[in-house]
Amino acid sequence: MNTTEWMALLTLATATTFTPGPNTTLSTALAAQGGLRAALPFVLAVPVGWTLLLALWASGVGAAVLAVPWLRSAILWIGVAYLLWLAWQLARTATPTATSGTPLRISFARGVGLQLLNLKAWMLTLTVVGGWIAGQPQPWLRLAWVLPVVVLYAFCSNLAYAWVGAALRHWLAGPWVDGRPSGRRLRRFNAAMAAALAVTALWMALGPVGDVPAGLRR
Repeated sequence: MNTTEWMALLTLATATTFTPGPNTTLSTALAAQGGLRAALPFVLAVPVGWTLLLALWASGVGAAVLAVPWLRSAILWIGVAYLLWLAWQLARTATPTATSGTPLRISFARGVGLQLLNLKAWMLTLTVVGGWIAGQPQPWLRLAWVLPVVVLYAFCSNLAYAWVGAALRHWLAGPWVDGRPSGRRLRRFNAAMAAALAVTALWMALGPVGDVPAGLRR
């Protein structure tokens, strides 16, 4: 790829991965509750899921899926429902002094699966494959060049948000009363993160995945 293509790809990756979304919201919330180690399975799952999406798009499977209206709608609404469920779970997550509820946990496998229902990930993959891979000479060689960039940005962006969550963990546990955390700030933080996920789900519901670009149709 030439310099112009590289710069355009890096700009797209920066704009789409470092802006808030379902993944960065969850990375921040998981680290704020359990520390950086607790968020790492999800942080690692995101680039793996994006690798799977890119492979599906490059092979034509993704375009075939989106070309079927009912299947496209099913993926959309399953993704909306799952995000709303995660928002509900996060809103009722236990705090350091809570007597009920359990901490939010997302396994590596669930993190990978979430990417298949993440509209933002689908849109990025659609744009990357349509603009840099599909219809180009040696498309699989181009995929080999593009994939590391997308994977690296997916990992670094979520790790950065998780680091912020972990850095705020002690403060969020307060205010401290008699040397013990009240968890008041964390409850408010969880509510804000849950609201962000709910808003994302609403955005997905009101803006479904559009038509497959001509360059990706089989």
